[in-house]
Amino acid sequence: MNPASLKSLMQLCSEVLVEYGTLCCVCTTRDWETITARVEHEGFSFLTITLPSFAKDFDRSLADGFVAHDSFFGFKRRGAGGLPCFLKGFLELVFDATSGRLLDNPSLESIRAIRQLTLMFGKVEAECTDARVGAAFAAFVETDRNLRNLVPSTFSFQEFTDVAGLLWSDVFSDVENIIYQDGVVPGHGPGTTAEHILGNEKYVIREWPARLEEMFSAADYLIPNARYHSSLERVELLPPGAERPVRVVQVPKTLKTPRIIAIEPAAMQYVQQGIAKILVQKLESNQLTSSGGKPPLTSGMIGFEHQEPNQQLALVGSRDGTLATLDLSEASDRVSNLLVEALLARFPWFSRAVQATRSTRAEVPGHGVIPLTKFASMGSALCFPIEAMVFLTIIFVGIQKVQGRPLTPHDVNRLRGKVRVYGDDMVVPVEYTRSVVQTLEAFGLKVNDRKSFWNGKFRESCGAEFFNGEDVTVVRVRREFPRRLTDVPEIESLISLRNQMYFSGLWRVAAWLDRRIVALLKGHFPTVLPSSPVLGRHSVLGYETQRMCNNLHRPLVRGYVRRNRTPDSYVENEFALLKCLLKRGDEPFADSKHLERQGRPEAVGIKLRWSSAT
Repeated sequence: MNPASLKSLMQLCSEVLVEYGTLCCVCTTRDWETITARVEHEGFSFLTITLPSFAKDFDRSLADGFVAHDSFFGFKRRGAGGLPCFLKGFLELVFDATSGRLLDNPSLESIRAIRQLTLMFGKVEAECTDARVGAAFAAFVETDRNLRNLVPSTFSFQEFTDVAGLLWSDVFSDVENIIYQDGVVPGHGPGTTAEHILGNEKYVIREWPARLEEMFSAADYLIPNARYHSSLERVELLPPGAERPVRVVQVPKTLKTPRIIAIEPAAMQYVQQGIAKILVQKLESNQLTSSGGKPPLTSGMIGFEHQEPNQQLALVGSRDGTLATLDLSEASDRVSNLLVEALLARFPWFSRAVQATRSTRAEVPGHGVIPLTKFASMGSALCFPIEAMVFLTIIFVGIQKVQGRPLTPHDVNRLRGKVRVYGDDMVVPVEYTRSVVQTLEAFGLKVNDRKSFWNGKFRESCGAEFFNGEDVTVVRVRREFPRRLTDVPEIESLISLRNQMYFSGLWRVAAWLDRRIVALLKGHFPTVLPSSPVLGRHSVLGYETQRMCNNLHRPLVRGYVRRNRTPDSYVENEFALLKCLLKRGDEPFADSKHLERQGRPEAVGIKLRWSSAT
């Protein structure tokens, strides 16, 4: 990180420290001296790695009800209670300084202060060192290799299959019938592919795996109709040994570790999208099913779009202690394909469709092409829906072990509103937690002990954190501070940070950010509603009006508005017709230039203009 950006983040840290010191009546002089000295010695990693580690120990201490002797490694501790000297003024309002035990009435504002100060910079998007990137790729390979040693007992697999049949029979039956009778409506995402294909060029697919052909014929999916059958001559059918592997890459996440994803070949991605649409729709549907005449048994227990149900359950768990929140490490990379085969064992046609679209090899930088034991990594359209079903099935296997008898539909219905899965975030009743954790790990998954909570009054799920029924979620800095008007993502991130600080009650910090933003935007930073397209400040007082629109009679302000330029990407002939036939929905032709432009914006800018304040 360049010195100017680090200086800006340090100034932000100082403002937050001073404001919370004022709110909690705590002297923060020594704390600031510690921060500046450690940053000078350790660099930016103190803010992004060391402080978040401090925060994890703090959260664990809240959950356990006391400060453990081995917590807060790397920070001086004094006194019988063993509280760290760093942030001690805040800590003494939460824990007893003599015994280290949680106070009967800990200061909620101090809890927020400690968490905000230590977690604020933990998610700043930054490039990792080459050593950390190499370690992440090595971990990807090692994790997959370890899955080959996963050999749960025959009974465990049978139990998993039985529970899967109970939970998903209605959903799988409908999905299987749709795929068998109607096929799927494939599609492409906005990103790239393993072949480095972008935009509308994806509709001119030149490689089609033979495994895919067995279930999804190229003649049915790559051309509009039989009239264009000659176009299939350009398509090469690839035998299993010649299939293109997924391309494993890293994308910036945090300074500590990159995010590892696998970019799928165009053909695989194309059909995966079609299956995923059907599956997700059925999993989230509350409509009647053709098989049972009732909503899915797991309705409300699994989600892909809305995190709020998980967050509300975490809130309940923090208040009354009845619900636990669990988090998995390397969740996608630890789901063995054996589990997916067991999940779909009673629905062979659906299982064949899923396996046909699964990539079996991966090209990993520094490791060459390796065979994959996992089902799929992030990048596959089927990764999240399939893994969520695997996780929920294992949860109920763990619950069944506690009950000591096979589950019934009544048992599942009884737990509605107490069990839920969103990605790798799970909520389960506390009484089943230990069995569920043991069962997850028996099937090769890894529960993150530092982010899973079932004791005490602290819970977190899907980015929201609660203590004793109160929201203690922090505001995170996501990007470096912008230095010029062309730093559009950074400007948007800074304005979002300002608005979040404002609504979290840190008004002094918000005012300091206002001054920086006003200077950067040359004075054009109006007060608008969150629904406004203008990059502006949000306020509990509403919005300002600088003039009225003569035509629509709506309030206008002068400010900066984001502009995107979608890349030029022409598609014509039968491939244009194919894309038009695949565009379905309420407004299939809302984008009138979709045959000329496609993909993620290649250039992003902001323009000063008059626009709606609402």
